[in-house]
Amino acid sequence: MSSMGLPAAENLLETKEINERTYSLDGKAQHHHIHKVGIPPKQNLFKEFKATIKEAFFADEPLRHFKDQTKLRKLVLGIEAIFPILSWCRNYNLKKFRGDIISGLTIASLCIPQDIGYAKLAHLDPQYGLYSSFVPPLIYAIMGSSRDIAIGPVAVVSLLLGTLLSDEIDPNKHPEEYRRLAFTATFFAGITQATLGICRLGFLIDFLSHAAIVGFMGGAAITIALQQLKGFLGIRTKNFTTKTDIVSVMKSIFETAHHGWNWQTILIGASFLGFLLVAKFIGKKNKKYFWVPAIAPLISVVLSTFFVFITRADKHGVDIVRHIERGINPSSVDKIYFSGEYLSKGFKIGVVAGMVALTEAVAIGRTFATMKDYQLDGNKEMVALGAMNVVGSMTSCYVATGSFSRSAVNFMAGCQTAVSNIVMSIVVVLTLFFLTPLFNYTPNAILASIIISAVISLIDFEAAILIWKIDKFDFIACMGAFFGVVFISVEIGLLIAVSISFAKILLQVTRPRTAILGKIPMTYVYRNTQQYPEATKVPGVLIVRVDSAIYFSNSNYVKERILRWLVDEEEQIKGDYQTKIQFLIVEMSPVTDIDTSGINALEELYRSLKKKSIELVLANPGPVVIDKLYTSNFANLIGVDNIFLTVADAVAYCSPKMAEDP
Repeated sequence: MSSMGLPAAENLLETKEINERTYSLDGKAQHHHIHKVGIPPKQNLFKEFKATIKEAFFADEPLRHFKDQTKLRKLVLGIEAIFPILSWCRNYNLKKFRGDIISGLTIASLCIPQDIGYAKLAHLDPQYGLYSSFVPPLIYAIMGSSRDIAIGPVAVVSLLLGTLLSDEIDPNKHPEEYRRLAFTATFFAGITQATLGICRLGFLIDFLSHAAIVGFMGGAAITIALQQLKGFLGIRTKNFTTKTDIVSVMKSIFETAHHGWNWQTILIGASFLGFLLVAKFIGKKNKKYFWVPAIAPLISVVLSTFFVFITRADKHGVDIVRHIERGINPSSVDKIYFSGEYLSKGFKIGVVAGMVALTEAVAIGRTFATMKDYQLDGNKEMVALGAMNVVGSMTSCYVATGSFSRSAVNFMAGCQTAVSNIVMSIVVVLTLFFLTPLFNYTPNAILASIIISAVISLIDFEAAILIWKIDKFDFIACMGAFFGVVFISVEIGLLIAVSISFAKILLQVTRPRTAILGKIPMTYVYRNTQQYPEATKVPGVLIVRVDSAIYFSNSNYVKERILRWLVDEEEQIKGDYQTKIQFLIVEMSPVTDIDTSGINALEELYRSLKKKSIELVLANPGPVVIDKLYTSNFANLIGVDNIFLTVADAVAYCSPKMAEDP
């Protein structure tokens, strides 16, 4: 075979022909044409860096709409990009408004009782839950791009915020300082979310895997339900644990069993919990009755409040809400900590709460966008969510985000645009002005029942079973997050979820898969022999595929794994008296990149093979890889004759050479 040591600048499409004859599938002799691997032209360093940055942060080409537009049009498009409402409102009509007003009223009936309950989860007065369903949804309606997300406080974030804040300040002893820290955390949650969106770093939230989220949500649901047992059972003791783990909560509950439980409270809570679960079952069984579980919480609040009022059950030990502040959100700009010891604490809590809230909102938005077949800009969503929480922190709100339950009801009720959030906000503000006195006699047990019935749906058994079937490591991440939340704390569960997700990434990067390839009968196709048992190995040739980029983190492992494949194959050959291995072909199609450590590993592999009189051959290295192989002079080291476009070409080259050997 003639030498292929041609300079890179020569015609890369030149072909060479092997004089030895190979055979087609029908057995007729024919010449096999072998193509050289193309070497991409050298890139300008600045252009290459620019292309890399563009692909990392601007893969969706956010400025493509601005091309070839006038300055005025670019200004209009820029304003519409920040405030999407200006874009879609031009096509708004009465039909869409009808759908939005129905869905807005429906989610308002669901959110009002939930907000009062979720505020208690965050250890805040009930009105702060309502405040958080007034201002943030209005800001989101102006800046958000999802048509279906219903904005407001959610159970998981409320619990997380309440747990982290109460670790720093006792909400009962220092309520004013506690509220200030809550507003500070909300401010920094918004700053975190907006920064991720502006800097286009939304991919960071993808490091929290789906499996970890399923486990975290399930654990949080159980923790939230356990926390509600105090109100559900009518326990009034001040010594009830502030910890969230199942052992501490159950211990406190049983310690108060003889003197702390109130049977009237249990009767109210159990009756209405049963009603709520039946309503949820009806809605799940028949989608036409989606409104039944949506209005059931409000009906429960009205009936239980009326019952307590006429029977004066509060005189017999039934805890009630008592007082909710009337009026619109007061300003809280002067209450945010911008200095002092609580600044750093508020920042840390805000970052954690902001990331969790963002993960939930983006997951919801993507789900409904897929169902309605429209595109959702994740970075715009982050900016919108961040802006609404920053503004919210200045108007006495705590962290708000997209709610799974409310968004599902919003979708089922036929929402068309974000106007449904505006309708909900109007209902909430009317409630704050005129209806708050009606909640004075609302029993805490009914709020506990509403929260318990709401969080049950966060425990996704089907998803956990599917995760077990698909990926056992994912299941470990899921269960790690679940048990971490249930048995230790919410923040530890979250840390475990993130840690296991990162561990999975590191394991996949440092221990990439490799495979032995064989020839599929009657074809020139070479595939994994484990996946295709009928694939036959080529005598005297070992074909290995590396299924990953080769970096400093895995280069040594890749080299050693290939050598182990070689040792295993040689031992098998000795037993079967087959042809000795003379060629090692490395299939490099999946190798998207290689660094200097990877090239050093290939050089060490080459030297190890040379001592064994085995020739190293490469098949189909990609453009980035082949460029680096030539730049590092590795291509010349092994011989450019030993680099082929396909495995079939490499085998065609090796077979005649084996025939020449004595």
